[in-house]
Formats: sequence, structure tokens, C-alpha cells
Amino acid sequence: MELLERDHELQTLAVALGEAVAGEGRIALVSGEAGIGKTSFVDRFIATAGRPARLLKGQCDSLSTPSPLGPLYDVARQTGGRLSAQLEAEAPRAALFSTMLDLLRGQPQPVILLVEDVHWADEATLDLIKYLGRRIAESPVLIVLTYRDDEVGAQHPLRLLLGDLAMSRIVRRIELRSLTVDAVRRLVAELPFDALALHRQTGGNPFFLAEVLEHAGRGVPQTVYDAVLARAAKLRPAARAMLEAAAVIGSRVEHALLERVQRGAVDGLSDCLAAGLLAPAETGVAFRHELVRDAVLAGLDPGRRREICRAVLDALRSGGRGDDAQLAHFAEGAGDGAAVLEFGPAAARAAAAAGAHCAAANQYRRVLAFAANRAPTERARLLEAYAQECAIVDDLAEAARARDEAIQLWRRAGDRLREGENLAALAWPLVRSGRNAAAEEASRRAIETLEAMPPTRQLADAYRIQAHLRMLHRDRRPAVRWGRKAIALATRLDDDAIVAAAENVVGSAMLVFGNERGRPHLERGLALARKAGLDALVGQSYSDLGSCYGEQYSFTEAEGHLASGITYTAERDLDHANHYMRSWLALTRLYQGRWDEAAEIATALIEGPHVAMVSRIMALVALGRVRARRGDPGVAAVLDEALDLALQTDTLQRLAPVRTARAEAAWLSDQPERTMAEAAAAYELAVRHGHRWHAGEFSFWRWRAGDRNDPPRWAAPPFLLQVKGDWQGAAAAWDRLGCPYEQARALADGDMPARLTALEIFDRLGAAPAAAALRQRMRVEGVRRVPRGPRAATRHNPLGLTPREMQILDCLTQGLSNGQIGTRLHVSPKTVDHHVSSVLAKLGACTRGEAARIALEQRLLPQNGEGAAAK
Repeated sequence: MELLERDHELQTLAVALGEAVAGEGRIALVSGEAGIGKTSFVDRFIATAGRPARLLKGQCDSLSTPSPLGPLYDVARQTGGRLSAQLEAEAPRAALFSTMLDLLRGQPQPVILLVEDVHWADEATLDLIKYLGRRIAESPVLIVLTYRDDEVGAQHPLRLLLGDLAMSRIVRRIELRSLTVDAVRRLVAELPFDALALHRQTGGNPFFLAEVLEHAGRGVPQTVYDAVLARAAKLRPAARAMLEAAAVIGSRVEHALLERVQRGAVDGLSDCLAAGLLAPAETGVAFRHELVRDAVLAGLDPGRRREICRAVLDALRSGGRGDDAQLAHFAEGAGDGAAVLEFGPAAARAAAAAGAHCAAANQYRRVLAFAANRAPTERARLLEAYAQECAIVDDLAEAARARDEAIQLWRRAGDRLREGENLAALAWPLVRSGRNAAAEEASRRAIETLEAMPPTRQLADAYRIQAHLRMLHRDRRPAVRWGRKAIALATRLDDDAIVAAAENVVGSAMLVFGNERGRPHLERGLALARKAGLDALVGQSYSDLGSCYGEQYSFTEAEGHLASGITYTAERDLDHANHYMRSWLALTRLYQGRWDEAAEIATALIEGPHVAMVSRIMALVALGRVRARRGDPGVAAVLDEALDLALQTDTLQRLAPVRTARAEAAWLSDQPERTMAEAAAAYELAVRHGHRWHAGEFSFWRWRAGDRNDPPRWAAPPFLLQVKGDWQGAAAAWDRLGCPYEQARALADGDMPARLTALEIFDRLGAAPAAAALRQRMRVEGVRRVPRGPRAATRHNPLGLTPREMQILDCLTQGLSNGQIGTRLHVSPKTVDHHVSSVLAKLGACTRGEAARIALEQRLLPQNGEGAAAK
């Protein structure tokens, strides 16, 4: 079928290729629904691009549990060499990724890496794409990824990759849309179809249209599946059997495997090719479109499908081909439990080694479904491995369930060591999912069980986990005591990994309360982790250093550790630690008065899938405080969610930042009673734990709301000074800490020069509510000449709009949708939506069109190359 209405998209891709050829690497995300013509579009681009680059192609297959790094194997078959040798030798994932990057960079000409159907990609493949995407910015490489956007929901693994790429300047998004009625008219030409009715029935989907048009003169089939199956029904039995076998095997099928499955009877293959259901492909055949395969599978009898799976399994075994994931997949389809148990665990281990932890968890889940009658100890080991993978992918409820079942099996088997080990491990997914009481109980039982035996590494780790629980609750002394017990025992047993992790916990428990003697512990843990090559623990050390200093308002110190840690974890794709450090970087930017950056970082995290609850809470706090201090809309939404999550943890570490943020938001919206309620909610908890900063801020907001009780003498000095009436001392303390908003808040309690300075700072930051409240207070007190502050429109910041909001407003005047704005500014549509809401609120506009009209009428934006008008 003629390729219509794709000129603009082809031009976009051609420009991206030109930029890549010039040494500026690019990623092109080609998306659209099934049948929209992604493959035809990319084929046309490659055919018309000339020969400026070498093409490497990879394909993701729709197995129930995909083989790790499938596209990498495809590339290796095209290139051979070191990559192929490393794959055969099962080299570590880091080495494979590095070799692939070297391969792309080391070609004598630019490279186009095409990976199709990434909505079916396994985790390791997605991690490979992320790894390459972060490193090709200065390389002559164009990576083209195709995927079905209608299959990528909020929880889809690909959504995390898309979120990671959303802010990258090298990404170009190409969304293939349905054809218009005009295009359908061109396709119909002289055929006896009503173009408008045909467009309505097919939705302008090219594949649907092609199927319908091939039935010209015979009526329009009710569904495309009917069209495909009607064509398949006309095949000879041998050809139909061939088509069904190919559909079960996969989207692309090698000739050799197809012949073995059909036992040499391939005479029906030519009929399938002639009917347009299959097409030639390199060393085999491929379905003309995945929807064809879907239709054939949908019409396949379950018994026939099991029969084909059994034949494929036998063929793979006899031919010595196929990886463990394929073998396990077809074993399950054949209902062969013994084969699932033979190949499934190896497939799971291979997936875990490749970093495809979702795939590993799915493989273990498949194996466990067939392992009900296996020996209890064998099933318990499978459950342990399954729980480990579930915990890594944040399926915490399932991780806890699997651990609990393993504990029961080890107890019945009389193995107290394994029972205790699993009890200790159970505490971690429980506490991460907010089930703190259950985690405490599991940890206590683990220690009791393991202490009844001679000392072991399992006992040392149980001590370390108990120390971590105490640290999370900000129980400083017990955390240090348990951590030191873990260090002493692990040192005796020569287990550096446990020593390093326990040193981190001890150091964090001390440093988070301002005790600098904790820092050497963290530095020892960091050094041990580096020496042992424990990348995840190194990332955790940076995270602990950054967040501990942040919680103590030492933001300059925090910034350095966070910057180093974010770089380290990004290079190694350690996203859990990276996300938490970015949430603390957002908070650091908030207190430093860099609110645009704080909001951008926090919003990106909040919109990202698979962001751990602890990272999400801190990002919500940062965004909520920015919005409250600016007077932006949406404060309640983010701080309500933050409270819901924090209450699940029941820890001071999460409750205090949320409650203080909510107290501030209530005060800025002139609700003193709610301010008091929020500040009182966790005050006693902060005092009981002796946390001087949390207790200090709670005391400050209680004082603001009218409470005249004295705060603890040991509370953080800046808050304590202001409550005691020493606004000068408080302002100076905040100035030394680099917190301009808090400095202005203290100055606002001072004399006239101090208040004028406070207004200047508030206006510079864009702190509209605080500035308005101070101006009103000054007028009530009889001050005659209160500075007006920023005018309604200025050259650089009209109506208090941030630079990003000015860009958004410019796009609104051009009539762009959120998706189009996101593409232009390289942010997600949801981020655009937040900014649009803020722009409308600041302009006092009800609609996007009204905002655009105000901007044009008041000349808020540059006109014909000139600056915006000043008033």
C-alpha cells in the first residue's frame, strides 16, 4: 500500500540522521498503535536515506517471558567478533554493554541501530538502550526504537525508559498517526467504497485499510481478524499447518527450525508467502504484520497449540538450539512440567545475571507453578530466589509472600539456619512496603532463631538489618549498637559486604543527628564497597551521605555528595539510589532558592514509573513546597499523596518532612488552625527522638500558629532564635546555610530595613504569598509607602512567570497541544500539564485560548524579534 501522510515524520527522522552523521548522537522514538505502519515507515526511511550509515537491526519478540538481550544477539549475528564471543561465553552484562557501545562508536561510518517492537523488550534490553542512550551524545549513532504506544501503560517496563529519556536533548519523538479521510480517498480511488464510512470503520489504520481493500467487491469484513482468518481458511491443509506452527514459534522463524517442527514438510510455505500472510526474512520468514500472527493464534485450538509447542520443544532439544528462556516458554505451552523445571531455573538465573529481574521473577513464577510436588527444600530454594527477584523489582507483597512460604518450608524441614536467614530477609520488603510492625517482628524472630546457634554470617546480616530498621525510625543509639554488633561479627567471619553495609548504617544513624563522627563510618563503608566492587552499596553510601547532610540543612555539603552519587549511579544504571538522591537534590535546590530546578527534578521523578515510595515522598514534598511558596495551583494534591504514603511508613524520617510542608502550606493559605494541627501531629515524635531540625521546625510553626510554649533548648538554632524573638540572629544563621527564603522569612519579623530586604528577596524568588502577606501586614501597621514589587508585566518575568512558563505560554499562542509542547521542550505531556495550569492561574485565564489572547494583547512575548513590552 502507498505510504501516505508520512512526509513530515520522514523529514524529522532524516534530520535526526543528519545530526547523527555530524557526530551528534540521536535517539528516535517511533510510536503508534498496532497496524499503524511503523515497520513500513522505517523501511521507507532506510530505503530513501542513501548509504551514509551502516544499519544494525534487532528485534524484540512477544514471548510470554522474553529472552534477555534478544536484540543484542541479533546484532552479534550481523557483526560477529568480540560481541559474539562474549555472548557465547556468557560474559557479564557490564562487559556486553561496553562492547556494544564500542561497536557502535568504532565503525568506519555512522551507524543506525534499529530495534523494533521494544514494547516486548526484556529488562536487560531496556537497560542496554538506556545505557547506550546516556553515552552516544557525541557519537555518530542514530538509535531508532519502534513501539506500540497503545500497549505501554503506566506500569509497563518501557514507561520507565521513556521517562528516563524524556529530558534528554538527543531524543526525537515521532508519533505515527492514523490516516485522514483525504488519504483514504486517495487509496480508494475508483474502488466501490465510501471513503468516509471506510475511514470511520477502520479508524484510518493502514493495516486495517489494506486488509479491507484487498477484499474489494466482496464487502467489508466485520473485523480484521475475520479478514486474516478468511484468507488463512483458503490455504491447503499443509499450508495452514505451516502458518499455525510459525505463529506459535514467533514473529520471525528460521527455516531450519520450521522444517524440524514440520518434519521436513514445508511444501505449504510457498502458499503462505503467496497469500501475503508471511514474507521472506533473512534466514527464514516473518509475519507480514504482527496482527496477522495475533489473528492466527486467536483462532488456534488449545489442543493444537499444545501439540505445536511440544513439537517446537522437541525440535529445539534435538537441534541443540534455543536458549533456556525459549525452552521454558515452549515447555510451559506443551504442559511439560519436567521440562519447565529443567530449563526454567537456568533461564531465571540467566535473566537475573543480565539484569532482567522482571523476566527472572516471571521465570521463577512459572517454575513454581509446576513445582508443587517437588521436595520441600527444593521448593524453598526456588521461593528464596523468586523472593529476591520480586524485591528487586519492587513487587514487595509477592516478595514477602514468597519469603513467608519459604520460612514455613524450612521450619518443617528442621533447618533453623535457613529459617532465620529468611526471617531476616523478610523484614526488608516489609519495611519498604510500609509494614513496619511486621518487619520488626520478623527481624526479632530472625535474631532469636539465629542466636540459638553458633555465630554465622546470617546472624551478622540479621544484626545489620535490625540496625537499619532502627536507623530508619531515627532510633540513634539502638541503631549504632546493633550496627556495631554486625560489624564485629562480620569482621570475625571475614564478610566485607556485611561490614560495609553495617558501617553505612552506623554512620548514617550518627550523621543524620549532626554527629560528624558518623562520617568516618560512612567513608569506611564506601571504601570497602569500592574495593569489593559492590556498586549498589557504593551508590547507597553516596545516597546516605547526601540525604544525611540534607536532613541537617548542610546543603552545600549535601550537594557535593549528591552530585557525585547521581553521576556514579547513572553510569551504572543504579536507578533506586539515583532516584532517591535526585529527590534530595530537588529538596536541596528548594532550600537554595533554585525553585525552577527543584520543580523540574521533582516532577520528573513523580511522573516516572517504578520510583520507590521513599523517593516519591521526598519528591512530592519538594514539589509541594515549591508550589506553596510560589502560590501555584496543585499544592493539596501532591501533599495529600505525600501524607498518605508517609503514614504507611509510620517513621519520623518520612512524616516530619511531609507534616512541616503541610504546616507551611496551611500558613501561606492563611489557615492557622490547620497549621497548628499539622505541626502538632508529629511534634512529640520528633522530640522523643531528639531530632533538633524536625523539632525546631515543628516548634516554629506551632509558634506561628499561636502556641507560646517554649521549644526544646536543643532545637536547631535558626528556628529557636526566631521563636525567641532574635530575628537578626535567625536571618544570619539562614544566610550562612544558604537558605534565602528562610532568611527573608526571619527578616520579615524585623525592623523596616529588614522588611524591605525581605520583600526584595521574596520578589526575586517569586514567593508571591509570603510577599503579599508581608505587604498587607505593613499596610495594616500604617506603613505609607510599601514597595509595589514586580509590575504586572516586565521584560523578563511577566506576571511572575518562570522562564519555563514563558516557553509554555509562547507554545500556547501557537496553538500547540500538550504532546506537541512536550516534544518541542523535551518534557512529558504531564509535566506540560502542570506548567499550563500554573500559567493559567497566574494570568487569571480560564482557557488556553484566553491565556494566548492575554499574552498577545499585552505583548508579554517577543514581537517580531523584539523583546516583550515593558509596562
